[in-house]
Amino acid sequence: MQTDALRKLVTDICNKQSESQNIEVKAAAMGCPTRLYDTLSSFSNQDEGGVIIFGLDEKERFSVKGVYDAQDLQKKVTEQCKQMEPLVRALFTICEIEGKVIVSAEIPGADLSERPVFYKGVGRIKGSYVRVGESDEPMSEYEIYSYEAFRKRIRDDIRTIDNAKLLLPDQKRMEYYLDAVKDERKNLADHVQTGEILELMGITSDGNPTLTGLMVFSKYPQTYFPQLCITAVALPGTEMGTVGDDGERYIDNKRMTGAIPDMLEEAVEFVRKNSRTKTIIDETGHRYDKTEYPMKAVREAILNALVHRDYSIHTEGVPIRIEMYRDRMEITNSGGLYGRISIDALGKVRPETRNAVLANVLELLKVTENRYSGIPTMRTEFLNAGLPAPVFSVVHGEFKVVMKNGYNKESRSVSDAVVEFCCIPRTRAELIAFTGKSRTYTMAQIVQPLVDSGRLKLTLPEKPKSSKQKFIKV
Repeated sequence: MQTDALRKLVTDICNKQSESQNIEVKAAAMGCPTRLYDTLSSFSNQDEGGVIIFGLDEKERFSVKGVYDAQDLQKKVTEQCKQMEPLVRALFTICEIEGKVIVSAEIPGADLSERPVFYKGVGRIKGSYVRVGESDEPMSEYEIYSYEAFRKRIRDDIRTIDNAKLLLPDQKRMEYYLDAVKDERKNLADHVQTGEILELMGITSDGNPTLTGLMVFSKYPQTYFPQLCITAVALPGTEMGTVGDDGERYIDNKRMTGAIPDMLEEAVEFVRKNSRTKTIIDETGHRYDKTEYPMKAVREAILNALVHRDYSIHTEGVPIRIEMYRDRMEITNSGGLYGRISIDALGKVRPETRNAVLANVLELLKVTENRYSGIPTMRTEFLNAGLPAPVFSVVHGEFKVVMKNGYNKESRSVSDAVVEFCCIPRTRAELIAFTGKSRTYTMAQIVQPLVDSGRLKLTLPEKPKSSKQKFIKV
């Protein structure tokens, strides 16, 4: 880093009064901080690395205090870097601001094959950290394992299920799969027995089902893995815990079980059932329905969660979660990004596949194309629907996609219309008829927020639940 760049960085920090994902501030006027290993670890374990700024005091509104001795500081920071495994090599820059010396230490991101970088003094489990916002947090055992799994190429989708058998196999699906294998893998079409095909394709191992075999062909794999399922809830508000007008916590709540193809279709139907549908008449007079979310994109998101989730022993107790809020839908699965890819690169480059055998089996069953088109399809579908692009994130080893439905924009126009409608007192029944929505939604999501914000008032404020209650514009 050049000295001018360091000065600009310090100015930005002072103006924002905040650290960030890749900036850490340390006071060093009285000596070198003695515990840097958490930040050295967390910065090393993210692709972009990070910068530690010495000489600013966070407790005094990030004021410039300077360092006690720039040369000694660099020496002691380097000593702490040598306590990391693998060794961290910091790049130092020194500048003067307001007559005080500031020192920065740039910490490069370690190669994926070398992560997690940890403090040798306490070991890999206790000494590995991850950066979350402006804080350094201990890595979970699973986050540490995920690096091991990639480095050692652990293939959890073909691990054998001990003492298991392919319970209640779906014979029709199995026959379709075997026909597809013979049709597309010509060298397996002749003189190869069914049992040999299943072994070669990773469905079984020494006659026992692999996790892929169980999750695709068993009618009820949850006999062995109760939590390898999908849980879905439709909620009345925009936050978990918000209740509807009648006190309901959920509009709908369901657990999807069975094989992966069955869970996929059931989950898509759950979203369809709990989505609002608009009836639109185009310029030619034709009438058609438009769902709240592009269903092709929804299917791709759920399929991605099923195919690319982590199936290791560390996550087999965690289901895929679908949460439908009033303004968005969130789909979350265990397992962060796999291999050398970043969030920004999703859908733009060909990623490495965590569960290659599972993806191959589902491709032959025509459940997925396995051409890495899922995320581009989601983005295109939302663009065509006039909705914000899906947002992808990874936090603590979980991958999440957030899909917004345009509710905030819509609710503003609906709210304005309701306020104008209430230029004379209106009953609950009149308001429900005016919005064309359910009683719960109208009263909890439209009318009550208008009352809370002071745009509407009650004609009988002392009796808010009265059947004779009306609402009027303020």
